[in-house]
Amino acid sequence: MPDRTPGAASPGSASPDDTGCRILHVDMDAFYASVEIRDRPGLKGRPAIVGGLGARSVVLSATYEARKFGVRSAMPMTRARRLCPEAVIIPPRHGLYGEVSKEVMAVFRDVTPEVEPLSLDEAFLDVAGAVRRLGSPAEIGLRIRASIAGQQGITCSVGVAPVKFVAKIASAHCKPDGLLVVPADRVLSFLHPLPAGALWGVGEKAEQALARLGVRTIGDIAHIPVETLRRELGAAAGTHLHELAWGTDDRAVTPQREEKSVGAEETFEADVDDPDAIRRELLRLSGRTARALRDAGCVARTVTVKLRLASFKTITRSKTLPEATDVARQIYAVAVALYEGSGLGEQARLRLVGVRATGLRSAEGHATQMAFGERAAGWREAERAMDKITRKFGDGAVRPATLVPPDSGDVPPDGGDGSRPAN
Repeated sequence: MPDRTPGAASPGSASPDDTGCRILHVDMDAFYASVEIRDRPGLKGRPAIVGGLGARSVVLSATYEARKFGVRSAMPMTRARRLCPEAVIIPPRHGLYGEVSKEVMAVFRDVTPEVEPLSLDEAFLDVAGAVRRLGSPAEIGLRIRASIAGQQGITCSVGVAPVKFVAKIASAHCKPDGLLVVPADRVLSFLHPLPAGALWGVGEKAEQALARLGVRTIGDIAHIPVETLRRELGAAAGTHLHELAWGTDDRAVTPQREEKSVGAEETFEADVDDPDAIRRELLRLSGRTARALRDAGCVARTVTVKLRLASFKTITRSKTLPEATDVARQIYAVAVALYEGSGLGEQARLRLVGVRATGLRSAEGHATQMAFGERAAGWREAERAMDKITRKFGDGAVRPATLVPPDSGDVPPDGGDGSRPAN
């Protein structure tokens, strides 16, 4: 595993000092190649390159086994094949990478709305608003890594730091599949020994100009007169690099807002082929989705289920309702119908299921318009009452009998019939 000095976090280990480290940079490890190896497990451990075979083709991604031979992204494919002739060449599947990227970004946005994507496979997150709910920044980083590994079967590396560019450098230093925390009081001791080219904004020309000045490390940049940097690199660039070399980066995470939706999904600890267990999970997720709608003051027109097979093949099915809703019972009825009509069959082994509501609008003014009928309206009021209990006593304080474990001692006298809600 890579050296994670100055701070690391792993399950069961003591957390490093991440006080004030509100910024995470999450970077997928060899993204395109990792997705391809996930779908071709027989290639695991072998050098593989994603790219075309044409005369002008370049490397889009390479496994770490191929990188040991000097293969790098953007390298001409002809050169890559000379460096690593035994590598397996895999044609790219851009549509697939885009879909996986959307799901990865959804994991980030489940943590915080403050997400700034830099590309398909990396993003900055400001987690200051999530600490009270999810734990320390390092713990949030571990949660993200576990979620992506469980949901997508690929790995990522996470840098945790007080500012953006330090977090980005940190993620690069713990690859692959690592987490590195740079505590606020150790930023300079982390930065200054690094080569000048590690600074964000130091390209090939700037690095050559710095080398002519005898500047080799970030520490050298920090201690050279700023006037000299301005003269050699230009006023703006010189000032900027001087500030970065001293750990100063005032740039905030700039969120890119996704299409408004709410939902929940769960990766099973082991693949599940029991339809009743899958229906119970859909019920639980429908409840979480409906509660999120009510908390946001929204209702939704469209319900989508996501079904990921053990092979990682993912199927989504959607249905648009005649009237918008925030009632779990209605959402579940649609979700289970979509599952049963998916064509997967009763024996399909699922790795993950999800429920998402889209087509959101304000619930204000819709409560009296929704064509629930008296029975559905009664369920809506019952679920609102459950929300109040949950807010007071926590999740699980009140729930459908179907979701109560048989050995919990909480099963009602009749045992609960486990029946599904009526459509």
